Amino acid sequence: MNRRAFIKTGLAMSAGLLGGCQWTQAANRDSRPNVILINADDLGIGMLGCYGQKVVKTPHIDRLAADGMRFTNYYGGVLCAPARWSLLTGLHDGRLGGWKQTSAGLPIKRDKGLITETEYQERLAKLKDNANPIHPQEVFLAQIAQRAGYKTAQFGKLDRGFLTWNERVRRFGWDFHEGYYDHQRAHGFYPPYLWRNGERFELAGNADPECGKMSEKGDEPVGSGGEIYSQNVFIDGILKFIREHKDQRFFLYHSTQLPHGPVAIPKLHPDFAEHPTMTLAEKKYASMVKMLDDHVGLILAELKKQGIDKNTVVFFTSDNGHELYYGPKSSYFRQRLLNGEKSNLTDKKWRTSECGDVFDGNAGLAGLKRSGYQGGMQVPMIVRWPGKIQGGTEANLLSAHYDFMATLAELIGESMPAGKDSISYLPTLLGKQQRKEHDYVVVNNGFRIMGRSALITKDDWKLVEIDRAKNQFQLYHIKEDNEERFNLEEKYPERVEKLKTIMLREINSSRPDIPKPTI
Repeated sequence: MNRRAFIKTGLAMSAGLLGGCQWTQAANRDSRPNVILINADDLGIGMLGCYGQKVVKTPHIDRLAADGMRFTNYYGGVLCAPARWSLLTGLHDGRLGGWKQTSAGLPIKRDKGLITETEYQERLAKLKDNANPIHPQEVFLAQIAQRAGYKTAQFGKLDRGFLTWNERVRRFGWDFHEGYYDHQRAHGFYPPYLWRNGERFELAGNADPECGKMSEKGDEPVGSGGEIYSQNVFIDGILKFIREHKDQRFFLYHSTQLPHGPVAIPKLHPDFAEHPTMTLAEKKYASMVKMLDDHVGLILAELKKQGIDKNTVVFFTSDNGHELYYGPKSSYFRQRLLNGEKSNLTDKKWRTSECGDVFDGNAGLAGLKRSGYQGGMQVPMIVRWPGKIQGGTEANLLSAHYDFMATLAELIGESMPAGKDSISYLPTLLGKQQRKEHDYVVVNNGFRIMGRSALITKDDWKLVEIDRAKNQFQLYHIKEDNEERFNLEEKYPERVEKLKTIMLREINSSRPDIPKPTI
């Protein structure tokens, strides 16, 4: 069966699988809310005021926390593609396929003239027929909302990584989509064109095939790269979608580029334009975070304007931990090296704040993006639902990106497909007793570099894989030591062995949500 026939069969079979679901008692059909999920890109937990940020003010995102609930024990991935895979599949990224992605960059080669249009189409056709086939019975996040009668829409970085196309995005359950089909192109903010429901639309004044991607130094002039900034296109589209669907239940997913680098911004925010000590790169990065916060504010204002504020649940999170797109790079790499040492690190500079990060974007945690330490995987999760979620509350419930699927399903009154790792945290949001909790959360590092995979237990123990071949692991008690300064492996060898057994069992484990192939 070729790729196109496989997708067509998958759509029919997955619809049939969901068709057998019965409505739960969690939601009344007449009072089900709209749902908006905003997924920031490489936003460290420490970059938000409600999590301790002091330099960059984020009043709109902080308002989500003031009006709702802030999670303090929530985990993403260590890299964008597997983190998004986990979110959209309801599985931890240790499952087979969690780190298997399509190759990026093909459109850039075509746009730069490195390959002809014919060669591009040939390679894309081959990719479509052979790239990570989707099982006919696989069910994705947006499909659950579709089955519940919701209009689904995605804006920004499309797919779970890295290269996609119209049919594939629709297979994931999106009725409407607007954004990048190639995540490599999304490293620039001035694309010559974007995609809307399979139709390419041009952005006048943007001519760079690499979408205005800046250097890692971040010293290019503000506004260089093109005329139209992608994030302004997306926020306009989002507000338009809300206006046009205010009388219809919807699930809207905004997978923003902000504040992923290299840093680029049309205009410096007034808070930082004349800052006396910040570098240009730092000013740009801070302005990107401010734009993200401003866009959250625009979304909240539009919900209120359309009279659907109280009937819309807004979730805000980030794919993975913090990344330094504004330096200092030398200290940054030194920090990673120190984090790989076996000894305790009480007397060494290894937090970003100690390495010269003016923002302390990982909130003093060890590690950054790609790292198995807390700074690489502990991410914000803030949820606002006026009148339903008590404002200013916190949740220490052990949760992860793959739990969003079950939470969405219960929220909108749709049953879950069998075999997912996802556990709904809706009871916690509503101030009720959790019926079910994780014994542990798994975060995989398919690259097996810089801190590697990790397992976090509900009683706050964390095992970090350093070198599996050499049997090197570290153990931390994150309730007392969330900065992971004190490695306890030698003190609790039996606990290390127990958690190691679980971790190695889960990494590269088979998927329980789809039938095993028959021979």
